[in-house]
Amino acid sequence: MPDFHVTHGPESAPVGLTVRKIGLADLKGSLAKGIDDSLAMPTFHVFLVLTYPIVLMWFTGYALPLLFPLTAGFALVGPFAGIGLYEMSRRKELGLDTSWGPVLDVVRSRSILSILSVALLLLVIFVSWVFAAQSLFVSLFGTAPPKSFIGLVTTILATPEGWTLIGLGSTIGFVFAVVALSISVVSFPLLLDRDVGALAAVQTSVRSVLVNPFTMAVWGLIIAAVLAIGFLLLFVGLAVAVPILAHASWHLYRRVVEPAAPV
Repeated sequence: MPDFHVTHGPESAPVGLTVRKIGLADLKGSLAKGIDDSLAMPTFHVFLVLTYPIVLMWFTGYALPLLFPLTAGFALVGPFAGIGLYEMSRRKELGLDTSWGPVLDVVRSRSILSILSVALLLLVIFVSWVFAAQSLFVSLFGTAPPKSFIGLVTTILATPEGWTLIGLGSTIGFVFAVVALSISVVSFPLLLDRDVGALAAVQTSVRSVLVNPFTMAVWGLIIAAVLAIGFLLLFVGLAVAVPILAHASWHLYRRVVEPAAPV
C-alpha cells in the first residue's frame, strides 16, 4: 500500500525546514516576480470564467446578505485556489513546460492528500466565518434580506446597528484572517515543493509568521487591498489580481523557507 504521508512526509524532521527573516524589499521583489509570471503565463481568462457566477449573483441580488463575508472570505480560501498557479511558477523556475496539461498533473503529486487536508482546514475556517458573519447580521437586522445593494449600504452606514456590524464584523473577520494567513502563507507552496506532510507544512507556515510578524502583516494587508480593488471592479479585477498574488506567493515562499539541501 502506498504511503501518502498526509501528516508526516519523508522529510519528517521539521528542523530541516529553516525559516528566514525577510523584509519589505522581499515583498516588493515577490510582487515584481508575480507580475512577471502573470505576464509570461496569462491565466486571467480562466479566473474571469470562475468569477462570472459571483458577478451574476451580485447583480441579481441573490448574494447581497452575504456580500461582505463572501468578499472577505475569498481571501481565506484563496491560497488553495492558487495551487495551479504555484505549480506554474515552480515549473517556470525549473525550466519545465508550464502549459495546463503538465500543470494539472499536480493532482498526482505525492503531497496531494496533504494539500487537500490543509485545504479542508481552510474550508472549515471559511464556513465558520460565513456562519459567524451571517449570524451577526441576522441578530442585528433580522432575516429579511436587503432589497438592493444601495439599500444594504444605506442600512449599514445610517443606523447604529450598521456601525455595530462594521465594528464587530471587522474584529471577528480579523481573527479569522490572521488564523488563515498563518496556516496557509507558505504551506501550499511548501507541499508542492517538498513532501513534508500537512502538519510540518502548517507548522512552518505559522513559524514564518511568528518570525516575520510585521512583514507578514503587511503582506496580509497587500492581499486584502488587492482583492478589495478586484471586487470593486465588479469582480472582474479578480481575474488579474488572483494570478498576480498567487505567483507572488510562490516567490515569497522561496524567500521565506530555506531550500532543501542537495542530496
